[in-house]
Amino acid sequence: MTRQLIAWLITTLTGFWLLAAGLGAVIMHEEFGEIFDGSLQETAQRLLPLVVDDLAKRDGSAEIHRLEELAMADEEEYLVYQVRDRSGAVVLRSRDAPAKPFVAPLINGFFKDETYRFYSSANTEGTLFVQVADALANRQEAVTEGMTALLIPLGVLIPVSAGLIMFIVRRALRPVADLRQSIEQKDGGNMAPISLLGLPPELASIGRSVNLLLGRLEDAFEAEREFTANSAHELRTPIAGALAQTQLLITLLKEDAPRHRAEQVEASLVKLVHLAEKLLQLARADAGIGPSAAVVDLTPVLDVVVDDFERQGASDNRIRYHRPEELRIVGRYNEDAFAIVIRNLIENALRHGLPDTPVEIEASNSAIVIRNDCPALTVDELQAIRQRFGRGKTRANGTGLGLSIVDRMLTHMQARLDLRSPATGRENGFEARILFDRAL
Repeated sequence: MTRQLIAWLITTLTGFWLLAAGLGAVIMHEEFGEIFDGSLQETAQRLLPLVVDDLAKRDGSAEIHRLEELAMADEEEYLVYQVRDRSGAVVLRSRDAPAKPFVAPLINGFFKDETYRFYSSANTEGTLFVQVADALANRQEAVTEGMTALLIPLGVLIPVSAGLIMFIVRRALRPVADLRQSIEQKDGGNMAPISLLGLPPELASIGRSVNLLLGRLEDAFEAEREFTANSAHELRTPIAGALAQTQLLITLLKEDAPRHRAEQVEASLVKLVHLAEKLLQLARADAGIGPSAAVVDLTPVLDVVVDDFERQGASDNRIRYHRPEELRIVGRYNEDAFAIVIRNLIENALRHGLPDTPVEIEASNSAIVIRNDCPALTVDELQAIRQRFGRGKTRANGTGLGLSIVDRMLTHMQARLDLRSPATGRENGFEARILFDRAL
């Protein structure tokens, strides 16, 4: 909008300036014509009595001698004249006037051909005619010089005006850009009201409406998060009790058919427990967990999570953990959120990687890479697994929430999740990279 407004204003201003210059040129041409015509008429009328008196006192030879002397002058004449008798013969002429009689008729008044503008004036007897001529090129030169005098200042005024328009428009629309930027920063994790300080009344009303909308959305999101968290939390206890009873029942059953049924119930309950845990993590991710007011080192958290997988035997000794001794991942991060992120990525790598293949974890000060072997995924599949409940072509158990939770929490931590398949330097495999943009 800013660029369009500036372009329209500059174009309109330039058009007005050029229109004014064009009108000035037309008026200048008419006024110059009147001035030159007045000079022609005045010159002819003043010259006529002098010529009549001069011719009365001189004979032809004396007059010819006088004209030859005048012909020695070097100054250019802007007005030339001829004195003609009743027959049209030239009896007297100025130095630059042609020897051939002018084409103007022997009548009082103005006349114009392709080269000159004439004015003819006769004596009272009608025996002598003074014809004064002005070259049209002189008039055109005067108009051209006048137009140049108008256009040269425009060459300075138009760029200066364009610069002033750009400065004024951008300064006037700066509150619009600030309001737009404030609105762009809002998402599910940032529903704080936008500041109305410094906004003009027209934009302040929009800002108040946006704040009201943000308040309603915050209430809706909070209700949704509370419902999800409470539901997941409240479900854990009865599910855990049902799971314990089912496992006890399995130990008591001796027949294969009832025992198999009970084992299926156990598997469903285990899956339900896992889903409740993921829903609880998702609620915490939506609540904005991730940043921290204090600066922490995430390296011990990474070590503890990896060691926990190995001690519980969940990794089947498949984890290959590599990090430099001096590793320091320092920033304003929430340790619990980081632990949830790492746990989800390692679980995904172990669950969806090919059996008996290693899961590599490489850490540096700016990134953490978790890599596993599996068939390569397409671009569409990489995008799909980022969505909630999105799952690739896999038969492994899962909720489809792990990467969504990771992506959400890393966004709050000012970090990024980069997914690649095939893995770097391989023809297949999957690779998840945590990029710490603000790591120290």
